[in-house]
Amino acid sequence: MDKVKKTVFSVLLLSLLTICPLAAQTGKGGENLTIKIAVMGPGTELYFWWGHIALMIDDSETGRSRFYDYGVFSFESAHFFTNFAFGRLLYSCYASNSNVSISGYININRGVRIYTLDLPPEKRAEVRDFVETNILPQNKDYYYHQFKDNCSTRIRDILDLATDGQFKEKYGEASGRFTSRQHVRRHTWFSPVVDWILNFWMGQDIDIPLTVWEEMFLPAEVASRISDFWYTDAEGVTRKLVSGSDVIYEAVGRPAVLEYPRRQWPRELAFSLCLSLILGLFFFLQAKNLRIGQILLGVSHSLFGLVFGAAGLVLFFMSFFTNHDYTYHNANLLFANPLLLAAVPFGIRYAISKNRNDRLFSEAVLRLLWLLVALGIFASMLIKLLPWFWQQNLTDQMLMLPIALVLALEPLGLRETLGRIFWRWL
Repeated sequence: MDKVKKTVFSVLLLSLLTICPLAAQTGKGGENLTIKIAVMGPGTELYFWWGHIALMIDDSETGRSRFYDYGVFSFESAHFFTNFAFGRLLYSCYASNSNVSISGYININRGVRIYTLDLPPEKRAEVRDFVETNILPQNKDYYYHQFKDNCSTRIRDILDLATDGQFKEKYGEASGRFTSRQHVRRHTWFSPVVDWILNFWMGQDIDIPLTVWEEMFLPAEVASRISDFWYTDAEGVTRKLVSGSDVIYEAVGRPAVLEYPRRQWPRELAFSLCLSLILGLFFFLQAKNLRIGQILLGVSHSLFGLVFGAAGLVLFFMSFFTNHDYTYHNANLLFANPLLLAAVPFGIRYAISKNRNDRLFSEAVLRLLWLLVALGIFASMLIKLLPWFWQQNLTDQMLMLPIALVLALEPLGLRETLGRIFWRWL
């Protein structure tokens, strides 16, 4: 019997020793904790252009500082690229040493600013318990969404938890500054190619005005709002959420994030007109019976067909076969779609044709393709008169319209092409 009692006592003692550290970690006491928000500036890689944000918890008793990061992913994870293509990308939450993590961002020249939060002890403990639960293996993964569920919205929601819903109460219905597209363009303006292709793929659903709450899919927007936010704690005391902020590092030589999005379409139109003038020169050389003009025109047909057709093919795939919902309802498919890829082989045939009669069919098909593009652009403009359609795609339209008009309706070649087709039918 004594042996049984000793065994039971040993088990109970072992249980207490196991439970006590957990109680110390997840108990109600939070006097020893300091909650901070770390906001990192844009990085070099495309997926870092929008900045980053994380939660930090300093523990004065243990001397440890934990860095809770909701933006962790790995190219080495199973089926990463397939999941990315279909819009099923898994992100994770991990905790690491704050000093190591912050040093990592500084080493790659990313700005770092840390905001210290003024929260009552019981709220600090609640936040600590919440994030510790998040990093458990069964809870750490979530499906990433560029605008609705990402590292920034997760921190935003924790701030709402810490203020008993007052954060969302203030900003949930407040009108934001820009649409999602405009916010994206504030960050992509310095790279014309990336700026164009990303916004070409984004449909009209991201052109809806946002609330301030929704704008906080961007880390910098969270930082901006917490700096001026006041709330009332459980004791009825009004507190300023941020008690202090410290610039840890300023990035050197990185493109600035614009305060307001630039108007892009004039630049795209000017670029397109320059390309159209070059195409006009190629038509002039061809009219002078110089073979180089024909070759350059054929290559141009193929090249433009490849670029715009490939962009349209990706858009078609994302719009109808993936979970990338920000590409849905995209009017750009009216004028840039997989059909344009037909210009690639016909352009090659056009370039290698030995004489005018030999290239007649290819030229007719190509002119028809580009005419359909021009008509599609006009159609995408006209549907904006209807209340159900509004997409900020003037940049895309202005880039493609002059090129399509020149390739379809260049007067001298068009008249000759139509005349030859007419006589053949007779």
